[in-house]
Amino acid sequence: MNFQKTALCSAITIGLISQSAIAEQQSSQTANQVSETNIEVIEVVGDFRNQSLQRTASSLSVISEDDIAVRNAQNLEEIVLATPNVNFSSGSNRARYYQIRGIGERSQFQEPINPSVGMVIDDVDFTGIGSVASMFDVQQVEVFRGPQGTRFGANAMAGVVNITTNAASDEFEGEFKLMAGNYNSTAIAAVISGPASHNLAYRFAVEQFTSDGFVENTHLNSDDTNNRDELTIRSKFSYHPSDDLSIDLAVFYFDFDNGYDTFSLDNNRETMSDQPGVDTQETIASSVRVSYDGLDSIEVLSIFSYADSDMGYGYDEDWSNPTLCQVNECPFGDYSSTDHYFRDRSSFTGEFRLLSKPGDNIFNNTTAWVAGVYLRNEENDLLRQYTYAAGDFNSTYETDTLAGFVQLDSKLDDKITLTTGLRVEQWQLDYSDSQSLSFDPDETLFGGKLVLAYQATEDTMYYGSINRGFKAGGVNTDGTLTEDKREFDAEYLWNYEVGVKSNFLDNRAHVRVAVFYMDREDMQVKTYENFTRPDGTPGFLIYLDNAASGTNQGVEIDGSWAITDSLELYGALGILDSEYKDFINGNGEDFSGQEQAHAPNYQFNLGVNYQLLDNWLFNVNVDGKDEFYFSDSHRDKSDAVELLNASVTYLQDNWQIKAWGRNISDEDYQTRGFFFGNDPRDGYTAKGYYQLGAPAEFGVTFHYQF
Repeated sequence: MNFQKTALCSAITIGLISQSAIAEQQSSQTANQVSETNIEVIEVVGDFRNQSLQRTASSLSVISEDDIAVRNAQNLEEIVLATPNVNFSSGSNRARYYQIRGIGERSQFQEPINPSVGMVIDDVDFTGIGSVASMFDVQQVEVFRGPQGTRFGANAMAGVVNITTNAASDEFEGEFKLMAGNYNSTAIAAVISGPASHNLAYRFAVEQFTSDGFVENTHLNSDDTNNRDELTIRSKFSYHPSDDLSIDLAVFYFDFDNGYDTFSLDNNRETMSDQPGVDTQETIASSVRVSYDGLDSIEVLSIFSYADSDMGYGYDEDWSNPTLCQVNECPFGDYSSTDHYFRDRSSFTGEFRLLSKPGDNIFNNTTAWVAGVYLRNEENDLLRQYTYAAGDFNSTYETDTLAGFVQLDSKLDDKITLTTGLRVEQWQLDYSDSQSLSFDPDETLFGGKLVLAYQATEDTMYYGSINRGFKAGGVNTDGTLTEDKREFDAEYLWNYEVGVKSNFLDNRAHVRVAVFYMDREDMQVKTYENFTRPDGTPGFLIYLDNAASGTNQGVEIDGSWAITDSLELYGALGILDSEYKDFINGNGEDFSGQEQAHAPNYQFNLGVNYQLLDNWLFNVNVDGKDEFYFSDSHRDKSDAVELLNASVTYLQDNWQIKAWGRNISDEDYQTRGFFFGNDPRDGYTAKGYYQLGAPAEFGVTFHYQF
């Protein structure tokens, strides 16, 4: 392995034709172009067929291994804001939920949820539990924006984050990493990969990351109550018993033993909790992908995955301690409570896919096709321990999904390709709990797409698409809710999109532009009702309900320009306008016309890479986003923010050392917000409370490769 390479080689891409029939005809010509221009082709691997990013007829971003390294990202949450119209919410130690184009969940407490944004790591579904998305030894992150109903189904109504780690290598190689930063942050990691025999290759990667976190607990005189202690172990095997058969196996172990003590009555980084919470996850997962190419005209692919996760999430609900009202006047006294949720989640997925081979397509060899079936079982067992509950609460939430899908990629002429896709899902729920509630609804859900792509020249493609996404309905589990609020309906989304992708300036620059309009039907939104506990203290009920409808529309632009062999500019911009229609929340407040939650009007990333000689690489970039509403249930907003990041890297043949900084100007910005009364010193006056994003972080990272 060699660190000394042009810093710009991964930033500019040229396309391969997106459909397999055309790709075969153009492969020789494309290979010559790549050789002549020394440009790396970025390949999208998360769709039915691998294809180049520049000729994929949809809006998506690919965050490469080099991008991750330049930003020294430890977790997905530290790079995702560089992509247009993608946001995240905390409410936990690590970001667990993401929003794409303003759509996506923001938290989960007692109630089960059906996510709008999927997360997949090496074919394993981590949707809703994505805080374990470590970026160590990751090949690339693909962010699909807009509904992916044909490919991924119900968990992808707003989009999908697909993470691919590095594969087992044919030659022996390895890597060692050491990192040290402020807040007592350290990381030690190692990779080893190579052939075990002539047809078997392996890869092992392990990383231990620790940090005190960014909070000081003044009551306990501790600076690590919101700490991070994260172990990631991955192994991958690639076995080729014959020329026609390949088997790829991935096995993971995650042990994230993090604290959770982040909300402060004074809205700063100083907490007063006497019982700090936890945010833990231990996961064992695996996937196997079997591909058989021995038939004359059809490739057979099967993918299976299994994951079992034990999760603990809990917090000090009063964010306080018994001494607070001893030294302060509290008009109505105080209270003390904790709330803890322990989940055991297991999931199994299986997919059987048939794909036509190039040259053996249907309809006079003009149409490549994919057809298959998909099944999924997920079971969640919850134990909730809450101070104000009569006893422990237990529930079991099991879902079964059976889906069939088909996609046709039709070459109408030398430049025009029509893609049609359809997916039908049968979804069934079985829910029961210790309050004698039980539900067993089932639904049949439909999604699909219609995409017309026009390859105007070798360097420019235009496309237009109509996509339909969906997610199932569900149940609210709080026994104090009235009967009419227990269940909610499925949500559907229509996405209309046009775009252009182009290379220019002799392939030294590229631009990708998408304009979209999304129409949401029976929107699932989180709402709430205020109530008063028997002791007179305030509380609120959170539950899911269907708003009438909503719209999300906007523009997404990203591109780069290699001004010289040593200097590159790159950037991305997302513009978003979202709106509720005919939405009245549980307290009777009319939110019609208001922007949707966690949907900033703009987001941007602007950066520069500069390589001085062969040994020094400089990067400066800025992430920015507009203010946004925190919730569907109140009108409190975040602040707009711009975060400055930079790194300086010294490279040698087999090692490098990097000095880096994130949020260098130490901006305070909010990643989660609530609006209610929780401070006894002001008589529990309702106001905003915020979780703050990471402050200024600095560190040094050393890599050695062999």
